[in-house]
Amino acid sequence: MILIKNGRLIDPLSKRDEVVDIVIEKDKIKEIGKNLNPDGFEYIIDATGCVVAPGLIDIHVHFRDPGFTRKEDIFTGAKSAAKGGFTTVVCMANTKPVVDNPETLKYVLDKGKESDINVLQVSTVTKGLRGKELVDFDEMFEAGAVGFSDDGIPIKHTRLVYEAMKKAKELNVPISLHEENPVFITKAGVNEGKVSKALNLEGGAPSIAENIMVSRDVMIALETGAKVNIQHISSKEAVKTVKFAKSLGANVYAEASPHHFTLNEEAVLKYGSLAKMNPPLRTEEDRLAIIEGLKDDTIEIIATDHAPHSKEEKENEFTKCPSGITGLETSLGLGIKTLVNGGHLDLMHLLEKMTINPAKLYNLDRGYIKEGSFADIVIFNPDEKWEVKDFESKATNTPFIGEVLDGKIKYTICEGKVVYEG
Repeated sequence: MILIKNGRLIDPLSKRDEVVDIVIEKDKIKEIGKNLNPDGFEYIIDATGCVVAPGLIDIHVHFRDPGFTRKEDIFTGAKSAAKGGFTTVVCMANTKPVVDNPETLKYVLDKGKESDINVLQVSTVTKGLRGKELVDFDEMFEAGAVGFSDDGIPIKHTRLVYEAMKKAKELNVPISLHEENPVFITKAGVNEGKVSKALNLEGGAPSIAENIMVSRDVMIALETGAKVNIQHISSKEAVKTVKFAKSLGANVYAEASPHHFTLNEEAVLKYGSLAKMNPPLRTEEDRLAIIEGLKDDTIEIIATDHAPHSKEEKENEFTKCPSGITGLETSLGLGIKTLVNGGHLDLMHLLEKMTINPAKLYNLDRGYIKEGSFADIVIFNPDEKWEVKDFESKATNTPFIGEVLDGKIKYTICEGKVVYEG
């Protein structure tokens, strides 16, 4: 058994915030109390000065397995997640082969069971990510898919999106959408504006590409009643559109990535390809609108879009290198530094967006701490600073290398097992 002593329990579900002791027996939380007797425990963790919170949940990661394991695999991705305080992740389906069939889904889920954390998987929405024909939603749901997403590739066929949402509603699972209409994009990965002009890129990815897709899809969500997640929202207009759709009664969620609430398009001039991503970093006005959306809960979820790439790929010419950055190991630190210490959210509100809210979206019995619940826990010191430098991920494609962040993670515990100790 494990005893966690004198930790500040912050549980976003119950809104509990107090110093307690926690007893873990096997994979569950057995007891929460004060001044518990430490005799007889195999493992005692002194959490004095630390926050004890539910294990973090990331609903948007790319573990590149199968097919691109030179960049990441399920085991290294899981270790990266554990170091970042995550005990549950939801993997996207743009692997090779893509996860549009029960066999590939089984491969991921079986390998995930051998990893240190809970590795879940979505199915694609369309066969082969081609945007022409829906997968068999019933078959993939029965095989263990927790939701559906063609992430990385927007679905241009409007009627197909409508039919997909109807099926998702029927199964009560989320459908998560990458919102960029390629018709408007001349150079992916950089906002169309002053920075793309400074780099002589003759265009970029304007916010209208995102705004049009978001507008369409929240209205289809309103019509169908489906639970729809707008992935990695990046524009101020998209935030306003989601807020409007919610006011009409649409069951729409939105997620923001740490890079979108921390950086703006100027970062591309400083970091080059390490700041190239889809959708791109946008203006400072957009960044501040995302923070406002997080504050008023228009944006309920923080998700990393952890996207590992090799050093060689990222060192290519800007227009030829892939988009995306890693994010699991820096997510909590960026949230504390930018949002909490920046005066925008308190710790309870930040953790809500990283635990119970993503759990609710994907219908997971996780993201909270109470007696009898799974012992998925992260312990961190919110006041301790640390430097971003060593990674459990195979990839290091992040602009945050060398940055000093707040919130040093001390332990990650998944189903009663210590899977990371810092």
